[in-house]
Amino acid sequence: MTTLFINIKELVQVRELDVMKVSGKNMSILPIIKNAFLIIKDNIIVDFGSMNKLGIKKSDKVVDLTGKLVLPTWCDSHTHLVFADTREEEFVNRIKGLTYQEIAKRGGGILNSAKKLQIKPEIELFDDAEKRLKELIQNGTGAIEIKSGYGLSLESELKILRVIKKLKENFSIPIKATFLGAHAIPIKYKEKRADYIQLIIDKMIPEIAKEKLADYIDVFCEKGYFTSKETDQILKAGRKYGLIPKIHVNQFNSIGGVKVGVKNNALSVDHLEVLTDEDLSILSKSDTMSVALPSCSFFLGIPYTNARKLIDANVPMAIASDYNPGSSPSGNMNFVVSLACIKMRMTPEEAINAATINAAYALNLSNKIGSISKGKVANFIITKPIKSYSSIPYAFADNYIEKVYVNGKETQTK
Repeated sequence: MTTLFINIKELVQVRELDVMKVSGKNMSILPIIKNAFLIIKDNIIVDFGSMNKLGIKKSDKVVDLTGKLVLPTWCDSHTHLVFADTREEEFVNRIKGLTYQEIAKRGGGILNSAKKLQIKPEIELFDDAEKRLKELIQNGTGAIEIKSGYGLSLESELKILRVIKKLKENFSIPIKATFLGAHAIPIKYKEKRADYIQLIIDKMIPEIAKEKLADYIDVFCEKGYFTSKETDQILKAGRKYGLIPKIHVNQFNSIGGVKVGVKNNALSVDHLEVLTDEDLSILSKSDTMSVALPSCSFFLGIPYTNARKLIDANVPMAIASDYNPGSSPSGNMNFVVSLACIKMRMTPEEAINAATINAAYALNLSNKIGSISKGKVANFIITKPIKSYSSIPYAFADNYIEKVYVNGKETQTK
C-alpha cells in the first residue's frame, strides 16, 4: 500500500541514507523541507520533497497534514524498562535529605529492585513492561534499548532477558536487549565480589549467548560498583560471545571507564555527568557515541552532562531516557529533549539530532531509522498543528504528538 502525505508544514530531519551520525557544528544543522510531501510504500519511505515538485504521484491513500510537522520517531538507546516495582519510598527519602549513594548503602537502589524482581513471575514482568512500552510508543518512541540488571543471579537475569525477547516478538518497533548482570554486587557476594564476576563470565554470558538473548553487554563502572579493571574483564568476556559493549560511566566519578569502553570498541558510553579532559580527548578520537541521560540528573538533582564540552570537542552525542524505577521513572523522550535544551544548553536542532540520528547510531540502527531518508523504515511522528519543531522542547509539559507511525502503520495516541 502506498500512502502520500501532503502539505506537511515542516518535514524534519531529512538526510541522505549514508549519514549515520553527526558531531560538532553539524549537530546544529537539522535539515528540513517546508511545505513538503512524503510517500511511504508499505513500511518504507520511498520519496519526499517540496509540494511544488510533487507532480502526479499514484497512491492508495492521501493524507493532508496542513499545519503539522513530520519528524522521525525518537530512539531511546538507554532504558531499564523491565522492573518489578516502583520505588516511591526512596524518592521520599531523597526529599528528606538522603543521597542516592546513601540509599544504596542501606539496601535500596539496584539491590532493592533486584530483591523484588527475583520473586515476581515472568508473566507479570511482561505484562507490566508491555503496558510501559505501549505508553512510550504513544509518546513518540519508535526504537528502544532495554537492559537486564535487576536480577543479579543467573535465573533472574535470564528471566528479564526472556521478557525482553517476548517484547521483541510482540512489538513492531526495533528493540535491542542488553545484558547488565554487572549492575551491582549482590548482597550474598558482598565479601566475594571476584566470585560474582566469575559467575557473570563463566555462567551468565555463555548461557545468554546460547539462547541468543542479548545484543549488548553493559557494566556499571563506578565507585562502589565495578572498577575499570573489572569492567574491562567483563567486557572482554562478553565480546568473545559477540556481545557489543554499551556501558555506564562517569555518573558520579571518572574512574577510567571511558578509556576502557573505547578500548573495547563500545558502541556507546552513557551518563557522563562527570567529564575530564582526558575523557574528552579519548572520545574525540573514537567511533563511540556519548549518551547523556538528562532526566536522571533532573530526578536525582545531580549535575547534567556538559553537552557544550562534548559538542565543542567534536564528540557525537545522543540523549536517552534512562527509564528506571529509581533514578528516572519516566521514558517520555519529549521531556528528555526539553531537558537537553533547558538544562544542558543544547539548541533544539542539537537535541533533536541527539534523540534521532545519533540515538539510532547508539542502537546500531542508523541504517534503518533515525532520519527521513529514502529506503529507511517509515517510523515517524506527526505533530498537532504547531509553530515549529522548537515548540516541542519549548512547551515541556505539553504533548504535541497527534499520531505515530511504526513500520508504515498508524498507532493511535491518547
